[in-house]
Amino acid sequence: MFRAIYARLKQGHRTARYPKEAPALPDRFRGPPAIDLAKCPAGCQSCAESCGTGAIDLKAQAVDLGRCLFCTDCSNACPAGAVTLGKEYRLATRTREGLVSHQGMIELAQPLEKRLRSLFGRSLKLRQVSAGGCNACEADVNVLSTVVFDLGRFGIQVVASPRHADGLLITGPVTENMKLALEKTYQACSPPRIVIAVGACAIAGGPFAGHPEVLGGAASVVPVDLFIPGCPPHPYTILDGLLRLTGKLEERAAS
Repeated sequence: MFRAIYARLKQGHRTARYPKEAPALPDRFRGPPAIDLAKCPAGCQSCAESCGTGAIDLKAQAVDLGRCLFCTDCSNACPAGAVTLGKEYRLATRTREGLVSHQGMIELAQPLEKRLRSLFGRSLKLRQVSAGGCNACEADVNVLSTVVFDLGRFGIQVVASPRHADGLLITGPVTENMKLALEKTYQACSPPRIVIAVGACAIAGGPFAGHPEVLGGAASVVPVDLFIPGCPPHPYTILDGLLRLTGKLEERAAS
Protein backbone atom coordinates (compact mmCIF):
# COMPACT_ATOMS: atom_id res chain seq x y z
CA MET A 1 0.00 0.00 0.00
CA PHE A 2 2.76 2.43 0.91
CA ARG A 3 4.45 1.75 -2.43
CA ALA A 4 1.23 2.60 -4.22
CA ILE A 5 0.86 5.85 -2.28
CA TYR A 6 4.50 6.77 -2.96
CA ALA A 7 4.10 6.06 -6.68
CA ARG A 8 0.98 8.27 -6.81
CA LEU A 9 2.73 11.13 -5.04
CA LYS A 10 5.72 10.81 -7.34
CA GLN A 11 3.54 10.92 -10.46
CA GLY A 12 1.81 14.08 -9.33
CA HIS A 13 -1.16 15.69 -11.07
CA ARG A 14 -1.44 14.50 -14.66
CA THR A 15 -4.43 16.54 -15.85
CA ALA A 16 -3.56 19.47 -18.11
CA ARG A 17 -4.40 22.94 -16.79
CA TYR A 18 -6.15 24.01 -19.98
CA PRO A 19 -8.10 26.27 -20.34
CA LYS A 20 -6.55 28.15 -17.41
CA GLU A 21 -3.19 27.81 -19.16
CA ALA A 22 -2.35 27.54 -22.85
CA PRO A 23 -1.76 23.93 -23.94
CA ALA A 24 1.72 22.60 -24.57
CA LEU A 25 1.60 21.50 -28.21
CA PRO A 26 4.12 19.05 -29.68
CA ASP A 27 6.81 20.30 -32.06
CA ARG A 28 5.23 18.34 -34.92
CA PHE A 29 1.83 19.98 -34.44
CA ARG A 30 0.39 21.30 -37.71
CA GLY A 31 -1.87 24.31 -37.59
CA PRO A 32 -3.74 25.90 -40.51
CA PRO A 33 -1.77 26.99 -43.58
CA ALA A 34 -1.17 30.69 -44.14
CA ILE A 35 -0.18 32.21 -47.47
CA ASP A 36 2.03 35.28 -47.66
CA LEU A 37 0.74 36.77 -50.90
CA ALA A 38 3.61 39.26 -50.99
CA LYS A 39 6.00 36.34 -51.57
CA CYS A 40 3.87 34.60 -54.20
CA PRO A 41 5.46 34.63 -57.68
CA ALA A 42 3.20 36.15 -60.31
CA GLY A 43 0.90 33.59 -61.84
CA CYS A 44 2.12 30.77 -59.60
CA GLN A 45 -0.50 28.19 -58.69
CA SER A 46 1.78 25.55 -57.20
CA CYS A 47 0.12 25.43 -53.78
CA ALA A 48 -3.41 25.31 -55.17
CA GLU A 49 -2.50 22.65 -57.73
CA SER A 50 -0.83 20.48 -55.10
CA CYS A 51 -3.89 20.51 -52.82
CA GLY A 52 -5.76 17.25 -53.32
CA THR A 53 -8.97 18.55 -51.76
CA GLY A 54 -9.14 21.96 -53.48
CA ALA A 55 -8.87 23.84 -50.19
CA ILE A 56 -6.81 26.72 -51.61
CA ASP A 57 -8.38 29.44 -53.76
CA LEU A 58 -5.69 31.98 -54.69
CA LYS A 59 -8.14 34.10 -56.66
CA ALA A 60 -10.26 34.61 -53.54
CA GLN A 61 -7.10 34.66 -51.38
CA ALA A 62 -8.67 32.10 -49.10
CA VAL A 63 -8.06 28.67 -47.58
CA ASP A 64 -11.03 26.45 -46.78
CA LEU A 65 -10.07 24.81 -43.49
CA GLY A 66 -13.08 22.54 -43.78
CA ARG A 67 -11.40 20.83 -46.74
CA CYS A 68 -7.80 21.22 -45.59
CA LEU A 69 -5.96 18.07 -44.47
CA PHE A 70 -3.07 20.00 -42.85
CA CYS A 71 -0.76 17.75 -44.88
CA THR A 72 2.05 20.20 -45.86
CA ASP A 73 1.73 19.40 -49.59
CA CYS A 74 1.03 23.07 -50.29
CA SER A 75 4.02 24.35 -48.31
CA ASN A 76 6.30 21.74 -49.87
CA ALA A 77 5.18 22.68 -53.38
CA CYS A 78 5.60 26.44 -52.97
CA PRO A 79 8.88 27.50 -54.65
CA ALA A 80 9.00 30.81 -52.76
CA GLY A 81 8.25 29.55 -49.25
CA ALA A 82 5.10 31.64 -49.14
CA VAL A 83 3.00 28.92 -47.50
CA THR A 84 3.59 28.00 -43.86
CA LEU A 85 1.67 25.94 -41.34
CA GLY A 86 1.21 27.70 -38.04
CA LYS A 87 0.56 26.52 -34.48
CA GLU A 88 -3.01 27.71 -33.98
CA TYR A 89 -5.23 25.06 -32.39
CA ARG A 90 -8.38 27.16 -31.90
CA LEU A 91 -10.26 26.39 -35.11
CA ALA A 92 -13.88 25.41 -34.35
CA THR A 93 -16.69 27.44 -35.91
CA ARG A 94 -20.48 27.45 -35.74
CA THR A 95 -20.95 27.76 -39.50
CA ARG A 96 -19.43 26.05 -42.51
CA GLU A 97 -18.66 29.44 -44.07
CA GLY A 98 -16.74 30.43 -40.95
CA LEU A 99 -14.02 27.89 -41.82
CA VAL A 100 -13.00 29.82 -44.94
CA SER A 101 -9.82 31.55 -43.82
CA HIS A 102 -8.74 34.92 -45.22
CA GLN A 103 -5.18 35.84 -44.25
CA GLY A 104 -5.27 33.26 -41.49
CA MET A 105 -8.41 34.61 -39.83
CA ILE A 106 -11.54 32.55 -39.16
CA GLU A 107 -14.77 33.09 -37.29
CA LEU A 108 -14.35 31.19 -34.01
CA ALA A 109 -17.38 29.44 -32.54
CA GLN A 110 -19.78 31.36 -30.37
CA PRO A 111 -21.68 29.72 -27.47
CA LEU A 112 -25.06 28.11 -27.95
CA GLU A 113 -28.16 30.24 -27.80
CA LYS A 114 -29.36 31.10 -24.28
CA ARG A 115 -32.10 28.45 -24.17
CA LEU A 116 -29.83 25.62 -25.35
CA ARG A 117 -26.99 26.83 -23.19
CA SER A 118 -29.24 26.60 -20.12
CA LEU A 119 -29.93 22.97 -21.05
CA PHE A 120 -26.46 21.81 -22.11
CA GLY A 121 -24.07 24.29 -20.50
CA ARG A 122 -23.62 22.30 -17.28
CA SER A 123 -24.08 18.76 -18.64
CA LEU A 124 -23.66 17.63 -22.23
CA LYS A 125 -23.97 13.99 -23.27
CA LEU A 126 -22.87 13.07 -26.79
CA ARG A 127 -23.24 9.90 -28.83
CA GLN A 128 -20.26 9.42 -31.15
CA VAL A 129 -21.05 8.15 -34.66
CA SER A 130 -18.28 6.91 -36.94
CA ALA A 131 -19.87 7.41 -40.35
CA GLY A 132 -17.16 5.73 -42.41
CA GLY A 133 -14.11 7.23 -40.71
CA CYS A 134 -10.58 5.85 -40.71
CA ASN A 135 -10.46 5.87 -36.88
CA ALA A 136 -8.01 8.79 -36.60
CA CYS A 137 -10.63 11.33 -35.51
CA GLU A 138 -12.27 8.68 -33.37
CA ALA A 139 -8.97 8.07 -31.57
CA ASP A 140 -8.51 11.77 -30.80
CA VAL A 141 -12.07 11.95 -29.47
CA ASN A 142 -11.48 8.91 -27.27
CA VAL A 143 -8.28 10.35 -25.79
CA LEU A 144 -10.29 13.24 -24.34
CA SER A 145 -11.57 10.83 -21.71
CA THR A 146 -8.07 10.10 -20.42
CA VAL A 147 -6.62 11.66 -17.29
CA VAL A 148 -4.65 14.24 -19.31
CA PHE A 149 -7.71 15.97 -20.80
CA ASP A 150 -10.43 14.67 -18.44
CA LEU A 151 -13.42 15.78 -20.50
CA GLY A 152 -15.77 14.83 -17.68
CA ARG A 153 -14.53 17.69 -15.47
CA PHE A 154 -16.39 20.04 -17.84
CA GLY A 155 -19.62 18.07 -17.58
CA ILE A 156 -19.19 16.60 -21.09
CA GLN A 157 -19.42 12.87 -21.64
CA VAL A 158 -19.61 10.41 -24.54
CA VAL A 159 -22.46 7.96 -23.91
CA ALA A 160 -23.32 4.56 -25.36
CA SER A 161 -26.88 5.22 -26.51
CA PRO A 162 -28.40 8.08 -28.52
CA ARG A 163 -31.45 7.86 -26.23
CA HIS A 164 -29.20 9.02 -23.37
CA ALA A 165 -27.58 11.74 -25.49
CA ASP A 166 -28.16 15.44 -26.02
CA GLY A 167 -26.69 15.23 -29.50
CA LEU A 168 -24.25 13.58 -31.86
CA LEU A 169 -20.52 13.88 -32.45
CA ILE A 170 -19.94 12.68 -36.01
CA THR A 171 -16.69 11.57 -37.65
CA GLY A 172 -16.13 10.22 -41.15
CA PRO A 173 -17.38 11.35 -44.59
CA VAL A 174 -20.81 9.69 -44.20
CA THR A 175 -20.83 6.78 -46.62
CA GLU A 176 -23.98 5.56 -48.35
CA ASN A 177 -23.97 2.54 -46.05
CA MET A 178 -24.00 4.81 -42.98
CA LYS A 179 -26.63 7.30 -44.13
CA LEU A 180 -29.65 5.44 -42.74
CA ALA A 181 -27.82 4.59 -39.51
CA LEU A 182 -26.92 8.24 -39.00
CA GLU A 183 -30.48 9.37 -39.68
CA LYS A 184 -31.90 6.84 -37.20
CA THR A 185 -29.32 7.75 -34.56
CA TYR A 186 -30.17 11.43 -34.96
CA GLN A 187 -33.89 10.74 -34.63
CA ALA A 188 -33.24 8.64 -31.51
CA CYS A 189 -31.86 11.73 -29.73
CA SER A 190 -34.64 13.64 -28.03
CA PRO A 191 -35.00 17.24 -29.27
CA PRO A 192 -33.59 19.75 -28.77
CA ARG A 193 -30.37 18.12 -29.95
CA ILE A 194 -27.05 19.36 -31.25
CA VAL A 195 -24.69 17.95 -33.86
CA ILE A 196 -20.91 18.32 -33.96
CA ALA A 197 -18.89 17.45 -37.08
CA VAL A 198 -15.29 16.50 -36.23
CA GLY A 199 -12.61 16.31 -38.90
CA ALA A 200 -12.28 17.18 -42.58
CA CYS A 201 -14.24 14.08 -43.62
CA ALA A 202 -17.27 14.92 -41.48
CA ILE A 203 -17.16 18.54 -42.66
CA ALA A 204 -16.60 18.22 -46.41
CA GLY A 205 -15.76 14.61 -47.25
CA GLY A 206 -12.00 14.98 -46.75
CA PRO A 207 -9.90 13.06 -49.27
CA PHE A 208 -13.02 11.06 -50.23
CA ALA A 209 -15.00 14.07 -51.44
CA GLY A 210 -16.64 13.43 -54.78
CA HIS A 211 -16.59 9.65 -54.45
CA PRO A 212 -19.93 8.13 -55.53
CA GLU A 213 -20.24 6.17 -52.28
CA VAL A 214 -19.64 9.20 -50.06
CA LEU A 215 -22.21 11.90 -49.25
CA GLY A 216 -19.59 14.56 -48.46
CA GLY A 217 -20.01 15.23 -44.77
CA ALA A 218 -22.51 15.24 -41.92
CA ALA A 219 -24.37 18.37 -43.05
CA SER A 220 -25.66 16.49 -46.08
CA VAL A 221 -27.77 14.34 -43.73
CA VAL A 222 -28.33 16.27 -40.48
CA PRO A 223 -28.05 19.92 -39.40
CA VAL A 224 -24.65 20.72 -37.87
CA ASP A 225 -24.12 23.14 -34.97
CA LEU A 226 -20.32 22.98 -34.64
CA PHE A 227 -17.55 22.30 -37.16
CA ILE A 228 -14.12 21.20 -35.88
CA PRO A 229 -11.55 20.98 -38.73
CA GLY A 230 -8.43 18.84 -39.00
CA CYS A 231 -7.24 15.49 -40.29
CA PRO A 232 -7.49 14.54 -37.54
CA PRO A 233 -8.08 17.51 -35.23
CA HIS A 234 -5.77 17.64 -32.25
CA PRO A 235 -7.55 16.76 -28.97
CA TYR A 236 -7.07 20.35 -27.82
CA THR A 237 -8.79 21.58 -30.98
CA ILE A 238 -11.78 19.35 -30.23
CA LEU A 239 -11.81 20.31 -26.56
CA ASP A 240 -11.58 24.01 -27.36
CA GLY A 241 -14.53 23.71 -29.74
CA LEU A 242 -16.68 21.91 -27.18
CA LEU A 243 -15.88 24.47 -24.50
CA ARG A 244 -16.66 27.34 -26.84
CA LEU A 245 -19.99 25.78 -27.79
CA THR A 246 -21.06 25.33 -24.16
CA GLY A 247 -19.76 28.74 -23.08
CA LYS A 248 -17.28 27.31 -20.61
CA LEU A 249 -14.36 29.35 -21.94
CA GLU A 250 -16.25 32.51 -21.05
CA GLU A 251 -16.97 31.15 -17.56
CA ARG A 252 -13.30 30.26 -16.96
CA ALA A 253 -12.18 33.68 -18.20
CA ALA A 254 -14.65 35.39 -15.85
CA SER A 255 -13.45 33.39 -12.86
